Amino acid sequence: MTPQTLWHTLAPVFDKRSRVLILGSFPSPKSRETGFYYGNPQNRFWPVMAALWSEPVPSTPAERRAFALRHGIALWDVVASCSIEGADDGSIRNVSVNPLDIILSQADIAAIFTCGGKASSLYKKYCLPVTGRAAISLPSTSPANCRRSLASLVDAYHIVRDYTG
Repeated sequence: MTPQTLWHTLAPVFDKRSRVLILGSFPSPKSRETGFYYGNPQNRFWPVMAALWSEPVPSTPAERRAFALRHGIALWDVVASCSIEGADDGSIRNVSVNPLDIILSQADIAAIFTCGGKASSLYKKYCLPVTGRAAISLPSTSPANCRRSLASLVDAYHIVRDYTG
């Protein structure tokens, strides 16, 4: 597969009540197609979030946005543009990053989380020097991370609740 240069097209999800910022690396083709974060039906992000709050899994972009905002969760990605092959985070090159101060200056973010190893390494390399704020690395909810069960992901993500009040 030939790498494509792509630009992030999803607006950040947040409001002034957001308490945590969860950052992925870059939207997958399915997320770009659905127009919302973690849009691949096999991605376990939304089932994990729903389990944390014992709620039904939100399925539409509107339901997902409302869920995130209701629980004080801001969503965005580290990467604003890059060269990437399909949905392979390992192929990400030529990175420019999103201006996280858009969220950090408007919401009282108590903790920043990264979803997956690539988001974590990109955050440390490009964002940490700007924000001065360490991020807590969480495992990927991607279908590619099949080593982790849904229960183990819920257990790992439980820390998000500690910061949302």
